[in-house]
Amino acid sequence: MRPQDYQAPDDLLRDKVILVTGAGDGIGRAAALAFAARGATLILLGRTVEKLEAVYDAIESAGGAQPALFPLDLTTATEQDCEQLASAIGETFGRLDGLLHNASLLGERRPIANSSLSAWQEVMQVNVNAAFLLTRTLLPLLEQAPQASVVFTSSGVGRRGRAYWGAYAVSKFATEGLMQVLADELENTSRVRVNSLNPGATNTAMRRSAYPAEDPTRNPSPDEILPAYLYLMGDDSVGMTGQALDAQ
Repeated sequence: MRPQDYQAPDDLLRDKVILVTGAGDGIGRAAALAFAARGATLILLGRTVEKLEAVYDAIESAGGAQPALFPLDLTTATEQDCEQLASAIGETFGRLDGLLHNASLLGERRPIANSSLSAWQEVMQVNVNAAFLLTRTLLPLLEQAPQASVVFTSSGVGRRGRAYWGAYAVSKFATEGLMQVLADELENTSRVRVNSLNPGATNTAMRRSAYPAEDPTRNPSPDEILPAYLYLMGDDSVGMTGQALDAQ
């Protein structure tokens, strides 16, 4: 079975606690809603409180478990911020069953020779450093779960570099490396599995920004690419780790 073809049962994520970064919009929002619809309690992390509150309201309106909100701008996230998050999760839930690293910055689309240091560093901060820091800080809570899943969001340009994708492409290569190293470290000593997922061309604000001349309606909506996300978060993927997968 391909993860893209996975048919998730309604109770797939019952009683699981899952944190989604970038949960206020796009794929993060769609994933959070889908996880909640299948029984998970969501921790919604993002930088825009109004968007997080809208997702919160949508989950509650659909009859899902009451989510938790954690507003955080990953461009400025510190160790202390991540430790506060871990402390709050520990006190409230005692464990973390899933972590979806969805938040990403596109940054500049220009040649390396013309790239600005500030924009480069900002992309690396959000896409790599913050993901590392959150993962390292939350790992003890993931270890407390019976079976935990960490999913990093990759990209086609993070598996084969392409001109003018600059810091974004390099950050996604780093994401793949972070996933592989962590998965290898945990494979024989932990119940935490670690994989990466490339969403592919999806009708999101980031995709529209990257490809302004493209007809966005020709790409699937975030709701249409969720089977692989559900597969990786649910227990049917137990035993799969260190894999670079595609959502389409």
